[in-house]
Amino acid sequence: MLVHGVVWDSSSPALRVFPPDAEFTDIALAQGSSLGLRVIPGLWCLGHTKVHGPGDRTHVPCRSGSMAERGKQCGTCFARDDSRLMHDFHRGGSVPTGLRAYLMQPHWLYVATFANGATKIGTASAQRKWNRLAEQGAVHASYVAHAEDGRIVRVLEDLVTRELGLVQQVRSASKVAGLVEPRAAVELSAVNRQHATRVRELLGGLAMTGYSVVEEEWDRPALADRLCDAADDGRRHQYPVTFDAGGHGLRVHSLSGAIALAGLPDASGAEVEGSFVADLGALKGRKIEFGPHLTEIPALQDSLF
Repeated sequence: MLVHGVVWDSSSPALRVFPPDAEFTDIALAQGSSLGLRVIPGLWCLGHTKVHGPGDRTHVPCRSGSMAERGKQCGTCFARDDSRLMHDFHRGGSVPTGLRAYLMQPHWLYVATFANGATKIGTASAQRKWNRLAEQGAVHASYVAHAEDGRIVRVLEDLVTRELGLVQQVRSASKVAGLVEPRAAVELSAVNRQHATRVRELLGGLAMTGYSVVEEEWDRPALADRLCDAADDGRRHQYPVTFDAGGHGLRVHSLSGAIALAGLPDASGAEVEGSFVADLGALKGRKIEFGPHLTEIPALQDSLF
């Protein structure tokens, strides 16, 4: 099965896999769910996407089953992917009719803050207003503007980056490190409010139309609370092995975006001491086999317990 990542289509997230000659299958990642799998070495192309409209898109599997060359795609699928064109649309780039229809729907501009205090500016389509931030793994987030379409919202996003220095991407490794030792919730909330206020002040003073400044907080999924809050739940460790090969066995306690707070069961089913922060997003593009697999903790980790 080829992993396409962690999705939040509702308040119940899932690991999305693509079995050979089948449709997408979602493996629930609810609190207490167990995940046992073996990773086959290698990184494969995920295919490409054709966008037909605001709520209509088609996934096209990689015809040749190639290894990934550019990100999570082979060169051919990358060239055929509609979604790669959306980032230059507001700069006058040409896009297919279906993608244009998607981009011309209303969009939201948000400010998202993560567990280490890193903060970014980002956009979400009207249909994915909540889901986008859930998949990003934000700890706190605020909507700062509602735009008539995707062109305007991306102009605003670039403007905020240029004028206020807010980045448009936070690396997964930074998110994981922050969740091992998250800053206090009240501190992160204050950081997000401060940045959101600065963005609203900037947008409120522009001689530009097609959007409105808004004040609205994002509602974080309850499943993320234990992982995001610096509660006294015992010592946390970063997951001790990588997801590029071998067997893995986890029991999900909390999930923020694609990052899990998990226990590691032993052969008897009891969990070893401590909890572990694991980036399940690293499985994207990997081929896996489900089964009663366990995570072997390297000997060098013994001193952590």
